[in-house]
Amino acid sequence: MGLSGERVAFIGGGVMGETVLAALVAGGFPAVRLIVSGPHPEKLTRFTERYGVATTTDNKAAARESDVVILATKPYQVLGVLAEIGGQLKPGALVISLAAGLTTEKLERALPEGTPVIRVMPNTPSQVGAGMSAISPGGHATDAEVTIARTIMEACGEVVIIDEKYQDAVTAVSGSGPAYIFLVAQAMIDAGVRLGLTRQLATQLTEQTILGAARLMLETGEHPTVLKEMVTSPGGTTAQALGVLEAYELRTAFTEAMQACYEKSIELGR
Repeated sequence: MGLSGERVAFIGGGVMGETVLAALVAGGFPAVRLIVSGPHPEKLTRFTERYGVATTTDNKAAARESDVVILATKPYQVLGVLAEIGGQLKPGALVISLAAGLTTEKLERALPEGTPVIRVMPNTPSQVGAGMSAISPGGHATDAEVTIARTIMEACGEVVIIDEKYQDAVTAVSGSGPAYIFLVAQAMIDAGVRLGLTRQLATQLTEQTILGAARLMLETGEHPTVLKEMVTSPGGTTAQALGVLEAYELRTAFTEAMQACYEKSIELGR
């Protein structure tokens, strides 16, 4: 799968770290080459039982044994973790950060000179193999190391390699994007119940509609405007509904919400 004997450590066992680890194991990456470190022994036991991987509460030990170290903690914890493990890294070990906001430059400054760093913005649909991850290499990362990061994240879904200056915008679109869709889904389901449908039926209709709309965009390659017009007959039911959404300035709300997300990502980086 593009990896040739590397040992991989996950520092932190949160949702995204577990998602990537689970995808690697499901894709055939040997569990014996994986280790997870974290502060909670009961959570680590679950990793061993579920995935067959080694675990430890000692971040330094996990780093010492590994060729690739994946930072899967909260953003505010990352620099503290780097201060802890920086002196323990193998020469040439690759550090991959899943933390929003933190730049490769800031990560590199917290590590020994020349440490290769790669920044990744994944999203939660990675849990079902439908993720979208954006990769940005730091100044010391080689093409081979970018390939390693890409191989790891492709186990979770689609991957793009981008200039790091776009990472905050990616956070606003795909990183946080699933939450926007879930909010829309919740609103549609609640409205369906209000119109007399059972919650089960309203949920089924909404889920399949969102899935189908996404597949239609992907498989036809048509612009969303074209696809929207295909549903919208003049003077019809869809036109009436869209008129209400436009009156409430839905597109403006999305634009301003994503701008706020973008600015928060920048703030986290500071």
